[in-house]
Amino acid sequence: MQRFITPPNQLTLLRILLSPVFVGLLLSDDPVHRWWSVPTFVVAMLTDWYDGYVARRWGFITRWGSTLDPFADKVLISSALFCYVILDLVPAWTVWVIVVRDVLITTLRSYMEYKGRTFNTSKMAKTKTFTQFVVIHYILLVHVAATSLPDGHALQPWAVALMDRSIVDTLMIATALFTLVTGILYLFSNRTVFQQNHG
Repeated sequence: MQRFITPPNQLTLLRILLSPVFVGLLLSDDPVHRWWSVPTFVVAMLTDWYDGYVARRWGFITRWGSTLDPFADKVLISSALFCYVILDLVPAWTVWVIVVRDVLITTLRSYMEYKGRTFNTSKMAKTKTFTQFVVIHYILLVHVAATSLPDGHALQPWAVALMDRSIVDTLMIATALFTLVTGILYLFSNRTVFQQNHG
């Protein structure tokens, strides 16, 4: 139990706990609450970077942490994406492609690592994660600005224009397809890991 409650794992748990808080704020009818959803999401995302740094810097790398960290990432990202579906901001199918792919790959990777097999993470997979973060932050910030800035504010028309579905849909479709392709390539590049486990 002591090995589980390490500083990095506490940060990871904080990310999980912040996810429903973020959802409640973003879906609120109160514009002030919606504004608070932005720093809440940013803080949650920062814990993703900082827990990894702490784990490497102070030697807190554990099997629990290696499993819990990607799970927390998926909880936070999925929370944001499904909020966008509820708010009718993005095509639902793109969210399902991203979430199902990420959950399947993460579950498979965690299981294989539990079996003592190590997956190779490609630069393209890391680019995929970065792309998801950029698109999610873009939609979050622009949506909150478009719906929470008072009428007559100089930035409000710009925010509304940037939330045009032709822009958002294009970003989400490109992200979903890129996510799907990286998943296929991820499985292909680690095929020897599966073969070793099967053997």
